Amino acid sequence: MPVPKPIAAVLFDLDGTLIDTAPDFVRIVNQLRQEHQLPPFTYDRVRQQVSNGARALVTLAFGGEDNNPHFADHLATLLQRYEASLAQESGLFAGLDNALQTLEKANIPWGIVTNKPSRYTNPLLAGLNLEQRCAIAICPDQVTHRKPHPEPILTACQRIGVDPAHTLYVGDHARDIEAGKRANSYTIAAAWGYLNAGEQAEDWNAHLTLATPEAFTEWLTRQL
Repeated sequence: MPVPKPIAAVLFDLDGTLIDTAPDFVRIVNQLRQEHQLPPFTYDRVRQQVSNGARALVTLAFGGEDNNPHFADHLATLLQRYEASLAQESGLFAGLDNALQTLEKANIPWGIVTNKPSRYTNPLLAGLNLEQRCAIAICPDQVTHRKPHPEPILTACQRIGVDPAHTLYVGDHARDIEAGKRANSYTIAAAWGYLNAGEQAEDWNAHLTLATPEAFTEWLTRQL
């Protein structure tokens, strides 16, 4: 599938694609483990699970729901700690602000389609001064189906008034690429994101796979 011209909009997944939220999750997970007299995990071990959500992080830290009677309490504590300090160490991946500025100068809207609830997404964007720059942020509590269903991407396109077929969707998980393809958008696999151990972004069969945010910015600039 060729790159759609003109490009009408660029939509991003949030954690692991646009924003590096891993530092805050690593900090919180290891704080909780320390409080339960457990040794800390390496940064990379926690980072790999961030895109899989809070339940995956609790499973990593304390064991799964089926064999851990305290799972719900651990989950509630993790989410409470995260909500209280979600923009403390998180930030745009290095190089991506240049991509956003490039889009803004070209008057091309950019937005976010994420499986992260708006309870955390909106304060994170506000804390990083991205709230006013972002044309749209679609979270699972705003739609009926979450990714890999195409509804969130189609909803974002509808609300900003662009054709999904002329929209790029960038994500760091197989479900992102599936959602983008089902929405008939051009998909870009963010290989710089939170991939599971041994996982290869090329295996998701995106229309394009890029290794670094800098590579994405360079590629994007050539398309405009």
